[in-house]
Amino acid sequence: MRSPRLAALELKRFGRGRLPRAALVAIVLLPLLYGALYLWSFWDPHGQLDRVPVALVNEDEGATADGKKLTAGDEIADGLRESEVFSWHEVSAAEARRGVEDGAYYLSLTVPEDFSRRIASSSGDSPETGALQVRTNDANNYIVGQISQTVFSEVRTAASTKASRSFLDRIYISFSDIHDATAEAAKGADELKSGIGEAKKGSEDLADGLTNAKDSSGRLAGGLAKLKKGASDLETGSRQIAAGTRSLAEKVNGVAAGVRPYLKDDGTSIGNTARLVADSAQAVRNNLDGLVKAAPGTSALADASAQELRSVHTARCADAATADPEVCPALKRAMVAATDVARIAGDVDTLVKDSKGDLKKLDGQLADLRTKAADLADRSPRLDEDLTSAVTKVNALDAGARKVAEGADSLHTGLTTATSGSSELDSGVGRLRKGAGNLDGGLFRLTDGSAELAGGLNEGVTKIPDYGKEERDRRTEVMADPVKLAAQSLHRAPNYGTGFAPYFIPLSLWVGSMVAYMIIQPLNRRALATGGSAWRIALAGWLPVVAIGLVQVAALMSVLHWSLGLRMAHAAATLGFLALVVCCFAAIIQWLNARFGAAGRILVLAVLMLQLTSAGGTYPVQTSPGFFNAIHPFLPMSYVVEALRRLITGGGLGPVWQASAVLLAFTAGALALTALSARHKQVWTLDRLHPELSL
Repeated sequence: MRSPRLAALELKRFGRGRLPRAALVAIVLLPLLYGALYLWSFWDPHGQLDRVPVALVNEDEGATADGKKLTAGDEIADGLRESEVFSWHEVSAAEARRGVEDGAYYLSLTVPEDFSRRIASSSGDSPETGALQVRTNDANNYIVGQISQTVFSEVRTAASTKASRSFLDRIYISFSDIHDATAEAAKGADELKSGIGEAKKGSEDLADGLTNAKDSSGRLAGGLAKLKKGASDLETGSRQIAAGTRSLAEKVNGVAAGVRPYLKDDGTSIGNTARLVADSAQAVRNNLDGLVKAAPGTSALADASAQELRSVHTARCADAATADPEVCPALKRAMVAATDVARIAGDVDTLVKDSKGDLKKLDGQLADLRTKAADLADRSPRLDEDLTSAVTKVNALDAGARKVAEGADSLHTGLTTATSGSSELDSGVGRLRKGAGNLDGGLFRLTDGSAELAGGLNEGVTKIPDYGKEERDRRTEVMADPVKLAAQSLHRAPNYGTGFAPYFIPLSLWVGSMVAYMIIQPLNRRALATGGSAWRIALAGWLPVVAIGLVQVAALMSVLHWSLGLRMAHAAATLGFLALVVCCFAAIIQWLNARFGAAGRILVLAVLMLQLTSAGGTYPVQTSPGFFNAIHPFLPMSYVVEALRRLITGGGLGPVWQASAVLLAFTAGALALTALSARHKQVWTLDRLHPELSL
């Protein structure tokens, strides 16, 4: 009998009563418990997080930053409620603590009272970190705690980004302020440079002027020294004149008493004499210029004459034996007189040289004397009447002469002081000239420094950024969140269930085949008893389970697609591949049952557990211990899971072809081993008649 017919007969047994038919239906629908029901239970858990009750404690008191009210806690609370992640219940801190402890809330988020103040401090002088407080209880649910870490990480990032925006915006505003201030400083430096240039020119003019002033002060000191000497001579002469006028006044006053009786009788003589005086005064005035011109020569001539007389006196009178007693005394008196004349001539010459101003006064006085003498001559007939007036005038002349002497003395004293002051002035001007030179040198260096300062500030202005509001906002946005996650998911699974379908579908099909072989014999006993071909016996036990498996695939994928919404990138290929999976799993389970009997059913469960733990269906297999990494390449479900991921979510089909080849190899190998076991089973032994274990 052929294998398909044997398989049909095996399946036909389940149509003879209600219970067998119910058992067959149960076997067909069994994979739905694993593949559909289980996936349905967590098909999209993230989309249902708004049903999870959590506590929110907002103790933030708010703060003021740059004159604006900041309520970061309220903003976070509003954002969380609008996010529809978790069911937020705003409660007190004590209630939140109790709720997390007794399971009323899965977790709690607390915004502390100083949260806004700490956030606002980021734009101040002493920035502080604001901390959100999260309390979880893994005794309530471990997964919720893990999900909350991701959610609150996003909350923290959003809050940090906002605080950074405020801080960076202040920095960019400060850049603009620094730019403006530096521009003003550069403008001031340009003005300073111009002003220092003018000051440099002024210092040069000052230095030149003080140099000229030093020369002039030197000449002034020299001139004042000469004036001092002339004033000294004038003082001496005025004292002599005062002494003369004093003597004259005394004589006039003494003579007046004796003269007065004779004035009436000698008026004509007096008039003639006065006329003579007037004429003489005029003559003296007329000869003053001659005196100025002749004084040097006269002084020299008088000095020479005095020398000649001294020589003659020495020659004639030095020897007492030969001296002429009659001539020598007279010669000596002439020598003395000549010496006095030479001295007086020298004094006159000195006086003429140094007292030209006094000669002008003398000329004026002679003119006055002439006028008065002429007036005396005119009044000589009335001299007796005018005698008293004359005496009075002589006394007045005496008083005036004394005043002139006193004035000359004061002039000499003043010129002495002026001479000393002029020397100090000359020294001071010298120091000023030196200081002006230093000032000019300093201003020269200052000019270079101000030019460098102005150039540096103007260059600095071009390097300091000056951001407008739009540019500042754009840069603040970038710097507050400089690294964004440009996430691009290739062939992204739309939900949690789709991501885990490649893991649970082969699990359900393995269980389906495993249960099928609990009611279907892996090797047909009738065929074994009749001595049929081992391959026919193996195929006869394999084909019924394959048929049931194909129905299981159809039922499972229909429910997943039409009820849960599973979308497959390659639907037809997925169904074809699952048919191959059913063939492979059925072959492996058949061999384990055929070879090991009752113990084989336990081995089927063991192989299932090894495949589930090493297939990498949840976490990457690399995260598992080394044992599971070692057995991963040698189990068929590892390849099935990887291939179904590509067939359902998309991607390259290389793993599908590889998995297909592996499954074909496993199927062929398992069928060959089953055929070998069938050949062995055709020989009845005592162990087969009385097995040690039966299930």
